[in-house]
Amino acid sequence: MPAFDADRGAVMERARAAGVERVLLIGGIDEEQGHLRALRVADELGLPVSAGVHPHEARLATAAIYHELRALAADKRIVAIGEIGLDFHYDHSPRDVQREAFRAQVRLAREVKLPVIIHTREADHETATMLEEEGATAGVIHCFTGGHDLARRALALGFFISFSGIVAFPRAEVIQEVARTIPLDRLLVETDSPFLAPPPHRGKRNEPAFVVEVVRTIARLRGVPPEVVGAAALANFRRAFAIA
Repeated sequence: MPAFDADRGAVMERARAAGVERVLLIGGIDEEQGHLRALRVADELGLPVSAGVHPHEARLATAAIYHELRALAADKRIVAIGEIGLDFHYDHSPRDVQREAFRAQVRLAREVKLPVIIHTREADHETATMLEEEGATAGVIHCFTGGHDLARRALALGFFISFSGIVAFPRAEVIQEVARTIPLDRLLVETDSPFLAPPPHRGKRNEPAFVVEVVRTIARLRGVPPEVVGAAALANFRRAFAIA
């Protein structure tokens, strides 16, 4: 994203210094061709990428876009389809259009045998239902903000659940309880950079180095050393995205 144009290399140096070994770039297909920007950055930094039509941009989805996405799936740099899903908070695209784009991309992901990265906001029940109906079996619930029911249904599908800095927010009791109780082998951590910086970085531009604070928070919740959570998250990342 443009927030990192001035110091992207330094951002990655700080991440590695903090102990972050793996980073996934999210490539949103939008009017500014975010997925192509992500691929250029991936080449510069040697990182894997996803590509997909975010629910905010669902109104842009066309047969030509799906054809492009299917072709991108053959690119070894692309390890997932996403973010895709439903966002009934902002409704930047009409809900029926979001639903259509979501189903189409879940089916496409199954066809090309890639996991999906799911964005869901104020649509958890419908998101889980559509994943179940479409037979989705590989993916990640990104930036988890749901409750126990979404977690249960996602885990039953074989999905991973990824926690952002929100898990460290004082009022995030339900999210914290899910982070405390889900199986360790289904847990991922993320930043959602440049958004959602965890304490003690609230108000700053978020960046990958700060994911360490997410790990520390989850470790405290689970009563284990941070190294245990970090090692599990790294192993789960490799499994989720089939990265050696």
